[in-house]
Amino acid sequence: MEQRHLGRTGLRVSRIGLGTLTWGRDTDEHDAADMLKAFWEAGGTLVDTADVYGDGEAEYLLGQLLDGLVPRRDLVISTKAGSVPDPDRRFDGSRGHLLAALDASLGRLGTDYVDVWHVHAFDPETPLEETLQALDLAVGSGRARYAGVSNFCGWQLAKAATWQLAAPGTRTRLASTQLEYSLLQRGVEREVLPAALDLGVGMLPSSPLGRGVLTGKYRHTVPQDSRGASDHMARFVEPYLDDTATGIVDAVTTAADGLAVTPLQVALAWVRDRPGVVAPIVGARNAQQLTAALSVEALSLPDEICRALDDVSAPVHRYPDHDWSTL
Repeated sequence: MEQRHLGRTGLRVSRIGLGTLTWGRDTDEHDAADMLKAFWEAGGTLVDTADVYGDGEAEYLLGQLLDGLVPRRDLVISTKAGSVPDPDRRFDGSRGHLLAALDASLGRLGTDYVDVWHVHAFDPETPLEETLQALDLAVGSGRARYAGVSNFCGWQLAKAATWQLAAPGTRTRLASTQLEYSLLQRGVEREVLPAALDLGVGMLPSSPLGRGVLTGKYRHTVPQDSRGASDHMARFVEPYLDDTATGIVDAVTTAADGLAVTPLQVALAWVRDRPGVVAPIVGARNAQQLTAALSVEALSLPDEICRALDDVSAPVHRYPDHDWSTL
């Protein structure tokens, strides 16, 4: 699998990442092992998790598979901290919480360091410089090799990345940002992606298949074994089952038929090769689904197909989303 630099750093990662959102909950140890082995054998290196996935079970399960199944040195492990199960405070970006969460993640993963450590979301209750200092301390102590943020909007990303660049050698530059990005969700193109491109921050799209909708599985019904039919994931899928999404999925399916490939491959290839994107994070329930996603490696979409998909899914950009001179 092709490797790409993560932002403006020397770290190289596979251009498809393996997500573990469902590990320890919907994905058991056997399916997780099969997927990790298939991913590694295909040349994949970037494995993404978080301390809240499965209430910590995803990290623990991944840790159990390291070395025994796949050599630790062959993987680039990314995890996140900052989300908390508190109805009054969804995110805690305080230095104390973040560093304690990192230590707990390392314990579950059974490793001395993570390759990339992300702040899971912006915390308006904590000064941003305090949150960012936790990243500096983590990298400075060797517990994390690189640092990034997740779910930061445009101004939040720009402020954080600029703050880190203001003191080179003292502060750790942001290597990456992780947000949802697909043909069904192109909001990052308004301000986040321009900021990331300008500041050298690599984009790691989550839900690159539109929460599974872009595979075409929901075109006529909601399959009983799908996330859209599950009690805890149905609300996650539902926003992408409207008429607008249907038109986009139809266009993806038409493109797939013309290229003799699958809608999954078209949708994944589109987002993988967008400017600024380093590696879409793919979440699969089993090795069969993951293998289908990894088969996109050999596909590059023709320019005319890309333009057609761009047109049918184009987001509305209005002042002041971009520089006034471009509108």
